[in-house]
Amino acid sequence: MHPIAFYLGPLPVRWYGVMMALGFFAGLWTATHRARRANVSPDIIADVTLWLMFGGIAGARIAYVTTYWRQEFADQPFSEVFMVQHGGLVYYGGLIGSTIAGLTYLAWKKFPVWKITDILAPSIALGSVFGRIGCLLNGCCYGYRCDLPWAIHFPEKEFAGAGVHPVQIYDAGLNLILYLALAWLFRRKKFDGQIFAAYLMGYAVFRSIAEHFRGDYPADHIHVGLTSAQVVSIGIFATGAVLWFLRSRAVQKKEDGK
Repeated sequence: MHPIAFYLGPLPVRWYGVMMALGFFAGLWTATHRARRANVSPDIIADVTLWLMFGGIAGARIAYVTTYWRQEFADQPFSEVFMVQHGGLVYYGGLIGSTIAGLTYLAWKKFPVWKITDILAPSIALGSVFGRIGCLLNGCCYGYRCDLPWAIHFPEKEFAGAGVHPVQIYDAGLNLILYLALAWLFRRKKFDGQIFAAYLMGYAVFRSIAEHFRGDYPADHIHVGLTSAQVVSIGIFATGAVLWFLRSRAVQKKEDGK
């Protein structure tokens, strides 16, 4: 576990932030190239990406604070709510926040919403690969104890010396598979909105698999045997399935009306 990458004078720069920045630029770069193939201006992608970033950070922080209010914030100064540099982001909160921000911007500018979400979707999965590596270096989102040959150790955690599942690596690998699958599907898509819908369904399934190995949840975050993220995954998968159905049906009706 190496949370500090380097220092800028007295200011520590954390690996988690470095990996998030790398994920952001990798996602932007791949989305820009995908936009050119789809005859969409790269400037639109750059503009909406900023909205996604700010919406994602806000949503991720709000979700974390509300989820862990009693454990981490109730007895702290209210200013701690805004101290993102101290850690504490929830991915699904970020996904919901960035989706709301992105859709709002695209609708406001009257850009082709579903065409652009399809361009962005594979890159979101790619960004998550870097994010989970950041979690590994930060020592968060760790797995439960195991004696497998590939178990890893976090000496500063309460289970110092015990091996745990490298769930961050599992998650990063699953997101890489998802990125490659979505990039492949993008070149073969049948209707706008298909890739974004596939991302929602695919991520929900892969996240639920990775969550099976998580060991960092307090007992009150387990609901009928499911983690909070697995419960949210059910809704995210359903949203993706409904979007796929509605978008494919709309395109079919349009073609039938010709």
